[in-house]
Amino acid sequence: MMDDDLRPDPDALLAALPAPRGKLKLFFGAAPGVGKTYAMLAEAQEKRAAGLDVVVGWVDTHGRAETEALLAGLDVLPRKQIAYRGKQVAEFDIDAVLARRPALVVVDELPHSNAPGSRHPKRWQDVDELLAAGIDVYSAMNVQHLDSLNDVVSGVTGVAVAETVPDHVFDRASEVRLVDLPPDDLLLRLAAGKVYLPEVAERAAGHFFRKGNLIALRELALRRLADRVDGQMRAQREVQSRAPVWATSLGVLLVLGHGDEDSAVRQAARLARALSAPWHAVWVDRGHAGAAARSSVLAALAQAAEQGAHTLVLAGPAPASLIADYARRHNLSLLALSQRGNRPRWFWRASLQQQLAQRAPELNCLILAAGERRPAATAGWRWPRAGAGGGGGWWQTTLASLALTAAMLPLRGVLDAANLVMLYLLLVLLAAVRYGRAPAAWAAVLSVALFDFFFVAPHWSFAVSDIQYLITFAVMLTVGLVAGQLVASQRQSAAQAGQREAHTRYLYEMARELGSALMPEQVGEITGRFLQASLNAQISLWLPDAEEQLEALPDTPLAVDAALVRWCFDHQQAAGQGTHTLPDAAQLYLPLQAPMRTRGVLVVAVPDVLALADPDNRRLCEAVAALAAQTLERLHYIEVAQQTLLSMESERLRHSLLAALSHDLRTPLTALSGNAETLLLALQRGGRAEQEQAALLLAQSQRITRLVTNLLEMARLQAGGVTLHQDWLPADEVIGTAIAALGNTLDAHPLQLDIDPACPMLYGDAILLERLLVNLLENAAKYSPAGSPIRISAAAEDGRILLRVADRGPGLPPGDPARLFDAFSRGERESAISGVGLGLAICRTIADVHGARLSAANRHDGGACFTLSLPLRPPPALDFDLENLP
Repeated sequence: MMDDDLRPDPDALLAALPAPRGKLKLFFGAAPGVGKTYAMLAEAQEKRAAGLDVVVGWVDTHGRAETEALLAGLDVLPRKQIAYRGKQVAEFDIDAVLARRPALVVVDELPHSNAPGSRHPKRWQDVDELLAAGIDVYSAMNVQHLDSLNDVVSGVTGVAVAETVPDHVFDRASEVRLVDLPPDDLLLRLAAGKVYLPEVAERAAGHFFRKGNLIALRELALRRLADRVDGQMRAQREVQSRAPVWATSLGVLLVLGHGDEDSAVRQAARLARALSAPWHAVWVDRGHAGAAARSSVLAALAQAAEQGAHTLVLAGPAPASLIADYARRHNLSLLALSQRGNRPRWFWRASLQQQLAQRAPELNCLILAAGERRPAATAGWRWPRAGAGGGGGWWQTTLASLALTAAMLPLRGVLDAANLVMLYLLLVLLAAVRYGRAPAAWAAVLSVALFDFFFVAPHWSFAVSDIQYLITFAVMLTVGLVAGQLVASQRQSAAQAGQREAHTRYLYEMARELGSALMPEQVGEITGRFLQASLNAQISLWLPDAEEQLEALPDTPLAVDAALVRWCFDHQQAAGQGTHTLPDAAQLYLPLQAPMRTRGVLVVAVPDVLALADPDNRRLCEAVAALAAQTLERLHYIEVAQQTLLSMESERLRHSLLAALSHDLRTPLTALSGNAETLLLALQRGGRAEQEQAALLLAQSQRITRLVTNLLEMARLQAGGVTLHQDWLPADEVIGTAIAALGNTLDAHPLQLDIDPACPMLYGDAILLERLLVNLLENAAKYSPAGSPIRISAAAEDGRILLRVADRGPGLPPGDPARLFDAFSRGERESAISGVGLGLAICRTIADVHGARLSAANRHDGGACFTLSLPLRPPPALDFDLENLP
């Protein structure tokens, strides 16, 4: 049986779980004065009445009596005062909220910029920290403060708004409540002085608060909130499979046909812009399009992509099912069909619109007007090519038909005519499988002619004696054509499926090989090999060096435009062939965009210019670039991890060496200091002249002892061997023991003590706090000229206890003051002042274990000031009555 002592404590396990993130509710309005703060406080009062712990962290009532009345009964936290440009500025006190930890806090004016010296530059960052701590937040903002709409609002109103909130804060809010007010009612509130003071309201009414501006802002707010709700709806649809289209919003799906692609794209783009709706463009490749038609449709898809459409090529024999599934998957309720694309291919088949009405009755179909045919599309009939209807197979089919006829001539009169027809039909099927639909159609026509000429009486003539043979000819020709068409369509679909399967296999094999790559050269070799196998392409891989200069990997034969590579890397956009930027370039330039940053540029050169016009091939190149980028980022972080591990191991070895040396030096140093002190006392009693040298020996031995003590303290603190023995300590007592520990080190500097009589008691470890002050005072004495004063102060400010040590030295060196607190860091690398740079690092570590902050800054009148900010804790309750002591 398992020992009960070895079982984990359930409460400890629950406490170790990460706290759930708080929920943000935004009160969203079109303009100031619509009542966001009033609605927010009214709901906060409802939550308080329901028993929820609610506090008000920041609310500006702007002197409105009805708003101030809603603060009654709510716990309003005091504001934090920050010194800025000689004035005290009131700001939101995030530390007070974190210490109070309410269930809900009201923080108004989310876009507000905090005063310099605050923890975060923006209030929305304060709110994000509260949410991360598991505290729910109510806040408010207007539409003009959304970052993505800031320039739009500026263009409408002529007023530039400096304070903005990123859109992801708005999108990730748990709930957004629109507080709306008609423009006329808002103008009445403005005129009544319920928004601004009368003199301010008069100016606002002639500028920002014009009625046209308010109408435009209201529309922007409603549309932005509708976009948020639409995104939530789409996320919910993804959970359901094959859900019907929900007519909650309009989405346009253009189905391209043959011959009027340009006109259809332009009409669909205008329609989508007029409806302010997203739109997609698809083409159903049923396998019978020739090379010219396919190239034309792919060019139209590229044009639609330039107009903002999402494009895709669908392959299969059932276009209605493919289109309906695509529309349902993307919730597109309006289908735009061209007139030619809607026509049935055979007179007995239903049109595409009729088929869609049966399969997806919830879709709305719009037939676009037919555009003018381009002359190139009707210049004349050309022999199609094999595979998609073209190039080869004509003479082979002709010779095969003649050979079959010659082989069957001896069987004339032996076999029935129906059997001979079957042999010709078999030839048609074989021609369709081998050469495509056009040679199969030629085989069907030729078979009918040969059968009539050689096997139907009268022989050696195209005359027909029996009228029934005309039916045989018609059926034979129809069956041959239809069978050839079906076989060729399936052959084309199988070829496309095979191509996509090959692309998937290439990507899988490439991802597997990239998983074992350890060098960028291997990434380039693997990427080039797979693009060569799939698209017969050549590549050039350009990677940045430490100075962000792009260099191509060796052994890349391509001659590329280095300026275009630089542009692609800087703008993180594709360039070159088939893109908007220099589309006439000979190669395609793809940025290697990884999750953290762009890792380089992949240049792809394909011999066939039309190959990259195929969306499947373009997506293959983009997928290869994404895999290469992720691999390069993985290699980068492997290198970072190795360097970090090496640094950690070096740091551990250094601390182990310091701890061992310090421990071995401490005993002889203690004996040396004791003997030096005894020698000094003996020389002083005898009045010997050598007492000055003895005093110097004692001072230096004490300095080395403090240095060794710092080494031991740093080794112990970084080894995690700190156990706090905290108690309530008077500030003057801690400062006095630190001064006494320094002995005569401070004799050359007059001390100025400024301890506030009302300073609360400190709560901490007496030995560690003494060590911290000793190091700060020793640092001040070390870097200050003799005779200059050192000022020590202690006072309570803004809910914290501040201990300051200020000197009149040269001040802090240029750069970030925080680096002075790093281990073995000094203000000047080469200096006559002794030290190894551990004192301030120990100070910061001691401050961290106490939950305090240690900072450094230059004084306005010269010198440096180090400030220890300790949290102010409530004093313990006394268990006796001071007034009735015996």
